[in-house]
Amino acid sequence: MRDPLSVLTDAFTSFVFGKVETTRLPVRTSTGQAQAVYLPTAAPGLGDSGVIIGREVYSGKGYIYDPFQLYGQQLPAPHWLVLGESGNGKSALEKTYVLRQLRFRDRQVVVLDAQGEDGVGEWNLIAQELGITPIRLDPMVANDSGIRLNPLDPSITTTGQLALLRTIIEVAMGHGLDERSGFALKVAHAYVVEHTTHRQPILTDIVERLRHPEAESAEAMNVDIDDVRAWGLDVALVLDRLVDGDLRGMFDGPTTVGIDLDAPLIVFDLSHIDRNSIAMPILMAIVGVWLEHTWIRPDRKKRIFLVEEAWHIINSPFVAQLFQRLLKFGRRLGLSFVAVVHHLSDVVDGAAAKEAAAILKMASTRTIYAQKADEARNTGRVLGLPRWAVEIIPTLTPGIAVWDVNGNVQVVKHLITERERPLVYTDRAMTEASVTDPELEWETEQRAILIEQQMNGTSQSTVA
Repeated sequence: MRDPLSVLTDAFTSFVFGKVETTRLPVRTSTGQAQAVYLPTAAPGLGDSGVIIGREVYSGKGYIYDPFQLYGQQLPAPHWLVLGESGNGKSALEKTYVLRQLRFRDRQVVVLDAQGEDGVGEWNLIAQELGITPIRLDPMVANDSGIRLNPLDPSITTTGQLALLRTIIEVAMGHGLDERSGFALKVAHAYVVEHTTHRQPILTDIVERLRHPEAESAEAMNVDIDDVRAWGLDVALVLDRLVDGDLRGMFDGPTTVGIDLDAPLIVFDLSHIDRNSIAMPILMAIVGVWLEHTWIRPDRKKRIFLVEEAWHIINSPFVAQLFQRLLKFGRRLGLSFVAVVHHLSDVVDGAAAKEAAAILKMASTRTIYAQKADEARNTGRVLGLPRWAVEIIPTLTPGIAVWDVNGNVQVVKHLITERERPLVYTDRAMTEASVTDPELEWETEQRAILIEQQMNGTSQSTVA
């Protein structure tokens, strides 16, 4: 019972200063009961249409991503950059993403598989599961049994053929063609295209014409025939590597009959190629242009072009320029380019820094797995990541990554179903799986059912 003086004092104070806030007595309770007082909050997701990647770490809600669904609304471009050191889950993410995308009827995927063990590429197991034979490019295979892609395939426009020939030569030489060498190549190519009508023109025809130019080509420019021959000598020597050198057997004949460009998954197995040799960027250039002219079509299909060891593309100015054009062109025809790189410094500090910056700018989605602190700071600076994201990148455990989807930054745990596990964790990838398996046990039990339902469903991809 309050004393009369206190009651009188409170009444006078309320009259003069307004009503005084009610005094509440403290309540003793448990944290379990009190958690409802402070409602949880989380960043907005990317919608409920697309493929399931996993769950957002802080809120626990499902994380769904699809560049084709987001393009034009939340994404200015459908291209995707995946970064991170080995052993953190990049390979598992790529494979499950492709498997889940292929559940849609209007999806088609091409993979440039640059890694592998036991004589086969890393994607060989998935290709077998889907009944697909990888296109294995191997210079050591006998010439009569190897797979060939012809840079002079008639399905490629003559302009595209000449651009591809120039790129091959420039990559191999390490510098651009001068005007004289470019002229010699142009007239040799024009002659071969015009006079080879009974079969596909091949690189041997170009080499032969460079060594023995026609007099009429010299007369057209009022120069001596010996000068034209001298201008084309270096070009002929470079192309000879693809005809009779260490790269023979892959591009020195007509395109192999039977390559199914309508298959849902097309795997180019480059695992037999030395990743540190000049052969790899040459291969990337040839495959990229060949696909541009033979695979990408205005048929309303959504296509994914996934490139492992993508620094071979971004680190070469000439190859990067080709792919930069491919990305711009493919965006109108439903192409999502996925580049997988270990370190951003591999490309931004390389010889193609300008071209690399342009390609990185087109990648509106960036997924960053664990990196060392110095590399994380550099990555954050180049990609414009928020400070909190940069600080946690070195602390990320395998299977967890920072996702930046056009400024929507979240930390995501990748989830893998039991059906996918044997296909994803190949012998080489076991190092990526070993750390994540214990953490995934309870998540698989609780959430794999949702993913399985989606994968076994029809064209719908929504999560309740």
